[in-house]
Amino acid sequence: MPGARQLAGMHRPPSPPYQEPPALEDQDLLLAAAYVSDAQYNRNVPFETSPQAIRLYCFYNHWTMRAATYFFICVDLALAFFEEPAWLPLPFLATSIAEVLCLTVFFGRLVHFAKVTPQMVFWKDTKNICLMVTIVLTLIDLIIYGSLEAVNIHAVRWSRALRPVFLINFPESRQIRRAFRSIRNTLPDILYVFLLFIFSVLIFSLMALKLFGNRGLKTVEGSPYFTNILDITFELYVLVTTANSPDVMMPAYEFSWWYSLFFITYIIINTYIFMSVFLAVVYNNYRKHLKNEIRTLAYLKRHKMIEAFNILKVKVGTEFVVIEAQWRRLVKLVAPDISSSHLELLLRVSDEGQKGHVDKTNFLRLADLLNIQVVTVNIRRHPLEAWMPQVYQSSASLLVQKMVRHRTFVWVYDVIILVNAVFIALDEKNPFISYAEWLFLFLYVIEILLKLYTYEPRAYFGRKQFWNWFDTLIIIAALVATVANTTIRSARKYSSQQILDIVLILRILRLLRVIISIQRFRVIVITLINIGPTMLTFGGLVLVVYYVFAIIGMEVFQGRVHFDPSSASPDALACGNPALKDSAFAQGRYCRNNFNDLASSLVLLVELTVVNQWHIIANGFALVTHQAAKLYFIVFHVVVVILIVNIFIAFILEAFFVAYSLEKSEVETAIEKKIQELGVGVQEEEMQDRSLVDNVDAKDSGFHGDEGDNKRKALKGLYFRIASKRYRTVDALLQQMFESEIAPEDENPSLEEILNVSPSSRHPRNPSFGNSV
Repeated sequence: MPGARQLAGMHRPPSPPYQEPPALEDQDLLLAAAYVSDAQYNRNVPFETSPQAIRLYCFYNHWTMRAATYFFICVDLALAFFEEPAWLPLPFLATSIAEVLCLTVFFGRLVHFAKVTPQMVFWKDTKNICLMVTIVLTLIDLIIYGSLEAVNIHAVRWSRALRPVFLINFPESRQIRRAFRSIRNTLPDILYVFLLFIFSVLIFSLMALKLFGNRGLKTVEGSPYFTNILDITFELYVLVTTANSPDVMMPAYEFSWWYSLFFITYIIINTYIFMSVFLAVVYNNYRKHLKNEIRTLAYLKRHKMIEAFNILKVKVGTEFVVIEAQWRRLVKLVAPDISSSHLELLLRVSDEGQKGHVDKTNFLRLADLLNIQVVTVNIRRHPLEAWMPQVYQSSASLLVQKMVRHRTFVWVYDVIILVNAVFIALDEKNPFISYAEWLFLFLYVIEILLKLYTYEPRAYFGRKQFWNWFDTLIIIAALVATVANTTIRSARKYSSQQILDIVLILRILRLLRVIISIQRFRVIVITLINIGPTMLTFGGLVLVVYYVFAIIGMEVFQGRVHFDPSSASPDALACGNPALKDSAFAQGRYCRNNFNDLASSLVLLVELTVVNQWHIIANGFALVTHQAAKLYFIVFHVVVVILIVNIFIAFILEAFFVAYSLEKSEVETAIEKKIQELGVGVQEEEMQDRSLVDNVDAKDSGFHGDEGDNKRKALKGLYFRIASKRYRTVDALLQQMFESEIAPEDENPSLEEILNVSPSSRHPRNPSFGNSV
């Protein structure tokens, strides 16, 4: 292959003379590889440097160990689906055995971590203390609960709310811990804004009590209107979320038009101004704290790389360097799956002058180099070109290939997709519409066959060609389902509804091709895909909060509301509880919104997050328990909707802006420059239509005219390109988010200064509204 030959056969100038260094011990190389791997994946774990500890540490970080840990964490969390209260409860013995097994695995993982970490560091780490305390408390709770259940005494499984501690505190979950630290660091900054907001709500509540309390107004249900200060405060708090607008205003509005000004003023101040200020404060302070976190990560990464360099360095002339042979061994240890061509490319980037060694500056970039995804493009000849060269290279064949590669071909099928969308929306019973579906299927099959004729099939169905696979599988599945449905209908005189539903869904899914056909749509989708792993961080954060609130809700509200659609009794209409008779909760048929099992609880919490009608749900559970139950729903709204959702929005805004408009980093630029210098680079505009490059970065532009055909013939062999804006780790994206704002440092600050950053240095000592916004 030309690319591979070009890499392997490049002339290398003679290296300067230096004394042959002593053979590097395997354990030293393994230690250096551990440092580089930590720098690549931003692991900040101090570990022992003895040979046995290093091997244990590498085994601790192996993907199988991490996968096993997450598996048992998921099992532990999922036990709540099968414990009382549950839709399908299992015996206590079965769930307790499963939980003890999970705790044993967690304890073993903790012991493994203690074996590789210095004892002083291990016992000072709050994460380890939390894990051990949680394991002990869970065992105690299991023993007490099991003993009480054995004598038929009902008990509360309070330790279930502690299960998310395992998800948060294992070293693998540093992203979730970072999100919690962001919340913790942001709280002092938004506290004063929140207190001012509560003060505003209370002031308006007192005003409402004096304005409406003595006028004899009634609500729709016939109860007194705004006569109790606590009820008024709750109703006005709900109004901030707009969930009870305009219902809460109507009694006063019907009495006098002028009273509407009170509610309009309240909404402007508290809903639009204060909620916007909350978002501004959260965004500003979250970004500040996140930048501090990333700065610390950058310093720690540099420190790890310097430690690795100091282990491998030898003196050449007047400077210390890492010789090529050791560099190769190191990279193969850190990334054992790296291809030889990719390794050679990285060596050429690091060894700028091809001197046979890597200097310190370039060595420190190795972790970033490994985090940049380089796509190896293997351009092959089409099988038909080898089997039937005269036919495949004939004038008619070249004309067909040129037509398929032309952008007009893409535009024509975009129009066909849109016309197909119109036909999908029309009446299915019309014979003309039914026959038209066969025409569209025929056109889509022809499109795929033409592309397979034009583009090399193995490249077209490459491992990363998601859209090509999706497109083809959707068309084949729709064709098979349509044929099956037609056959059944003609043979048995009826249409199988299940198959018909599949056909309709597949036809609608074909419209997703519009996303990859229109450039602006594709850019947005690509950006969302690229920041997807970072969004999963907040998925874990939300899971933790939901789980804790769900467990608390199940313990407090279980059995208070029942859902029985098959029953016609009056109690069923009142959700099985007389206290809900004639309530808005029962009239709205909200009986399924209950805390009788974990699945129902999680669905209810999602409804509360959307906030629409959340006050009706809160009032319903207050009726069946106590008015103080409303505090549970208010606290959930404050924690999830005001705090976590705003932090999530702040993060998405920052990540989306960066991923959407980010220029290439210095390391990416260096790689691309070296690729072009070596003559083994493929420009995106030279690639065929979504067939040879990474699917999320491909463009629809193809080769045009005779010049394009000549380029296509020339591009045979192994070539490289950067997978733009694709990162192997979340931290790599986060670091680039603030790359321009973090000044490059030398070897300072020291490791002690990095690890002992005072939390007070991350936010003002006396936070106020002025330094928050």
